[in-house]
Order: sequence, then C-alpha cells, then structure tokens
Amino acid sequence: MNEDVFWQLIEECSPSTPDPEGAWLAAALTARLAAGPVAGVVGFAEQLSWAMYRLDRKEYGEGLSGDAFLYTRAAVVAAGREEYDRVLREPARFIPFVTDLAWAEDLLYVPDKAYELLTSEVWDRGTRYSYESYSNTAGWTDA
Repeated sequence: MNEDVFWQLIEECSPSTPDPEGAWLAAALTARLAAGPVAGVVGFAEQLSWAMYRLDRKEYGEGLSGDAFLYTRAAVVAAGREEYDRVLREPARFIPFVTDLAWAEDLLYVPDKAYELLTSEVWDRGTRYSYESYSNTAGWTDA
C-alpha cells in the first residue's frame, strides 16, 4: 500500500458525522482491511507507522506524556491527509488537538484487529518505523 492509497482509505472510511475518538473510523477501517488481502493490512500498518513517526518530534510533543502524545498524533492522522499535511507544515496546528484532548487510540489497533479477523491468528506486528512516542530520535534532537 502506498501513501496515496493509505490516505484514500482513511478518507473513504471517515464518517460523515463527528467522531471525536476515531472509533467509527477505526471500525470502518478494520472491516475494510479484514476483507483482505493480508498484504493490505501489512501495508496499512507500515503507512500508519510512518505517518505517526513523522509527527514524533519535539515541537509537537514536548511536555506531553507518552500516551497523550501517541493518541493525539493518531487523532491528527484520523483527521485526514489535508489536516495532517497542514500540521507537518505548521506545528502550531497541533495545539488544538492537544488542548481539545483529541485522541484516536483505536486507530492504532486497526491493523492488528484486521489481521486477526482475516487470518484467525494474533499478529506479532513489526513495522519499519515505530509509532511509539519518542522513537524518532532525529525528531527530538536539538538542531
């Protein structure tokens, strides 16, 4: 799955009504990915991890707990490509996600749930990039 397909899937699965915790988005994504193939689930996991990793930077997360930073970054991804790209260009756009406690924790579990539904097995997921908070060491160094 390439980046364009990833963002198109997010867009197509986004509900038309407010989804503050991203639960409806996560459920729709899980159902879509669980329809197969496994390569789609793996590709989604890779793209999600990459998107989260790119937001794992000091200018966004300084002063936040690991979990708060993780779930808030997930909310930025759940907001869609346009907003995600804006946040990358203008770090100040991340602030409303923090102050409004916009969390989308459920998005993080989509690949694992879809894989289990598709294969009836638990996935020992490993991706090229970690989505865990503070894993992007280059994003946390002082320039």
